[in-house]
Amino acid sequence: MSNTGTKIGFAGVGRMGHGMLANLRKSGILATGFDIRPPSDFPDLPVTDDADAFAADLVELHSVVRDAGETDEVLFGRQGFVSRAPNLKTIVIHSTLSPDYVRGLRARVPSHIDLVDAPMSGAEVGAIEATLAFMIGGKDETVTRLMPQFTAMGKNIHHMGEFGMGMQAKVLNNLLCASHTAMSRLVLDWADQSGLDRAKLLALIETATGQNWFTSRFEQIEFARHGFEPDNTIGILVKDVSCALDAAPDGADTSLPEVVRATMRGLTPIT
Repeated sequence: MSNTGTKIGFAGVGRMGHGMLANLRKSGILATGFDIRPPSDFPDLPVTDDADAFAADLVELHSVVRDAGETDEVLFGRQGFVSRAPNLKTIVIHSTLSPDYVRGLRARVPSHIDLVDAPMSGAEVGAIEATLAFMIGGKDETVTRLMPQFTAMGKNIHHMGEFGMGMQAKVLNNLLCASHTAMSRLVLDWADQSGLDRAKLLALIETATGQNWFTSRFEQIEFARHGFEPDNTIGILVKDVSCALDAAPDGADTSLPEVVRATMRGLTPIT
């Protein structure tokens, strides 16, 4: 499949965006990338650090940056593709952000630009292997048009409803992911301290009631052994818990998510 003359651009070619962009191109969708790092950092992909060149023919923008601050820079700030790209028709938000922030974008982006939120789950390995799960919010016709791109990058595509519902689903999913990660790390620490073989325990968990994504892919997940650092993948997961808390229903009991967030912040590297 070709891109039929429509310039598709990815802003943010990092841990997730690199694999996503590569898989689009493997499928014949001629997307290009923008990153603040120099093109020499991306010898295998067409990536530019020239915002004007990237914006010139841009019709569809996928944003795969870290957080709301970087999203603001891409859309309205230093890159400002909302105003810099004269032909822009569609923006797809892939970053995990507060659902309240995402819903607020509709009032900040001109109405002729379609907005879709399509956060994903599966970590870097999923981006590389094109096995991501996408949680999507947006108009039916827009999501249908974008579906070949989602299927080129992922295996499980879920249209959750109107714009913002994809992000609402994602932060709830990641709240569970964080709780699995925090408890699984505690269990593995206790196993090490008691002399129980970690590999044997992981094999047992895979076939028993404690099975979860973190333990099932422990050897493949890039953050499995990390300690907390604000800019690493554990830090990103902590950010995602904060996004879920930001959009918690009025009167909700947030005590357990707050404990999970504090536990994640206290993680130290394991060998």
